[in-house]
Amino acid sequence: MNDRQLEEAIETLCRSKAEEFRLVGYEHVTSKDIWNCVSVKYEKEGIPPLYMLVNDILSLKVMTFMNFMTISAYKGSTFD
Repeated sequence: MNDRQLEEAIETLCRSKAEEFRLVGYEHVTSKDIWNCVSVKYEKEGIPPLYMLVNDILSLKVMTFMNFMTISAYKGSTFD
């Protein structure tokens, strides 16, 4: 798997998790929101092994996501 394919796979996974959140009432969640929430904990450590990153995306819960979004709103945007 090359870098581009890996990026596409992660984007697809983030889109899937965003869709899951939209189905339970969070209509405005995007794949970028999911990525920012998951990747923020790796800012100092660097990107983890792929299996850890995938596991973090798959196991992301609404409450964790909402806490991240609330903290981001207070601190200012971490989005690109």
